[in-house]
Amino acid sequence: MFPIRDHNPSGRTPYVTYGLIALNVVIFAAYWPLFANERALNLFFYDWAMIPAKVTQLGDFTGLLTSMFLHGGVLHLAGNMLFLWIFGDNMEDRMGHLPYLAFYLATGVAAGLAHILGSPGSMVPTVGASGAIAGVMGGYLLLFPRARVDILLFFLVFFRIIPIPAAIMLVLWFALQVVAGLGSDPDMGGVAYWAHAGGFVAGLALTLPVFLRLGGPRFWRETHGSPPHPAPDYRFRPSSIPTVRKRR
Repeated sequence: MFPIRDHNPSGRTPYVTYGLIALNVVIFAAYWPLFANERALNLFFYDWAMIPAKVTQLGDFTGLLTSMFLHGGVLHLAGNMLFLWIFGDNMEDRMGHLPYLAFYLATGVAAGLAHILGSPGSMVPTVGASGAIAGVMGGYLLLFPRARVDILLFFLVFFRIIPIPAAIMLVLWFALQVVAGLGSDPDMGGVAYWAHAGGFVAGLALTLPVFLRLGGPRFWRETHGSPPHPAPDYRFRPSSIPTVRKRR
């Protein structure tokens, strides 16, 4: 189950979201050559990734910020940027450009702190924007629970795109992070599930003032939890251009 787009257009150009995507891509491209040298890459991540033990034992908090602009591979980067592109523009539309940027960075730091709480002595470097993006998803759940999200379903060789309410997709995603986090050992590396869960909860909490400013439950009643702008229609339609047949 993989989201590919939502039916929730923005009312303004999401300059910050575009800028964050561009910055992540440029930074990744800058250290891409290091992937050919494992030792150099490990040294780079030691300096700039988020390592829980460096925070708890050395008081080095730099990685909490820098790690959210680093990624462990092309697919890691592409997946995170897709999620940011789907959900980020609407949060920026509601919050405004600079408040949204502050929100994004704050949820990224909160996600890192949640990961540290789960494994304070770990020396495993943690990288990725997914904690901050999880915060964006948490805020999206609060403001647009009934926005439709197109999900790409895979089953063996069968696949299909189906639209579902954002609330279903986001709640299921959060539940999977919690369940996976309970069954994982953060000291062994892998996916930072508690960072995802922590960022999501932080996003909900930091979006609450915006939700209340919009009217709280009254906002839900007025919008029915749906996007404020007319949703785009992605259905395929036959072309209106007439077919020109060849003469024999």
